[in-house]
Amino acid sequence: MSELLTPAFILILLFSSIRLATPLIFAALGGMFSERAGVINIALEGLMLTGAFTAAVVTYELSNPYLGFLAGMAAGAVVAFVFAVAVIKFEADQVVAGFAVSLLMLGLPAVISSRLYDSAGSTEQIAREFLLPNYFNRISIASILAFLLVPLCWYVLYKTPFGLRIRSVGENPEAADAAGVNVIKLRYVAVVLSGVLAAAGGAYLSIGQSSLFTRGMSAGRGYIALAALILAKWRPVPVLFSCLFFGFTEALAIQMQGVIKMPSGEDVPVQFIQMIPYVLTIIVLAGFIGLSKAPKALGIPYRKES
Repeated sequence: MSELLTPAFILILLFSSIRLATPLIFAALGGMFSERAGVINIALEGLMLTGAFTAAVVTYELSNPYLGFLAGMAAGAVVAFVFAVAVIKFEADQVVAGFAVSLLMLGLPAVISSRLYDSAGSTEQIAREFLLPNYFNRISIASILAFLLVPLCWYVLYKTPFGLRIRSVGENPEAADAAGVNVIKLRYVAVVLSGVLAAAGGAYLSIGQSSLFTRGMSAGRGYIALAALILAKWRPVPVLFSCLFFGFTEALAIQMQGVIKMPSGEDVPVQFIQMIPYVLTIIVLAGFIGLSKAPKALGIPYRKES
């Protein structure tokens, strides 16, 4: 246990927490815009997978991580738009439609990858020089971007007319409509924006944190981001700290492997340690969802009176 308290270990844990929190920050900020506008976005997991797969393919084919990152965000926007059409225009159940998107993106990349690279499990390995750059070999440019997005999203949400409209649409769409706000259009914009940001988190997974796309590589991070969003009560700055908390738990779980012993002297099974972030997610959802005040119109389709 003494090796867990050394300055070197603490420093490693700090940078690891930042790296692991990065995709959560992107996805949670994206979910914040969607849910603030009144649309439940369970599809964050699928949107992250969309960005991860597209970014990996484009980066490998063009040898340019920046184009790959942008392509991943564009693909996320397209999938999010399809989701938006289903839940806004056709009023599909938002939770069911979100799960459908996530399930689709668990299987579709495997089909496309098997055609492109004769491998359903993963894409081709990307050379290190074509990945998103790291500074000081520790912090990715994507991590810096994620942290800068937090004050930007705060400003947009609370200090601009666009943010005011987003919040009004999620709280009282009838009053917003009466004030001249196009509720339907604004919800489309919010959902597509959530797709762009969530896909950016997924792109970081494949071309920043890893060097290829593997099937299901988001590993539930979309749902963890949603839990972080609920814990943060749909506010940008608390979202940052919530994501850092979950990133810390995942980093700690990784570092604890082979270190923590049972009373018998044997190592604690890796599976139990890997469960820690997901167990904490369940606890957060069970313990805090009742305390968090969601937007009043969240999950309620809006029908404009004729």
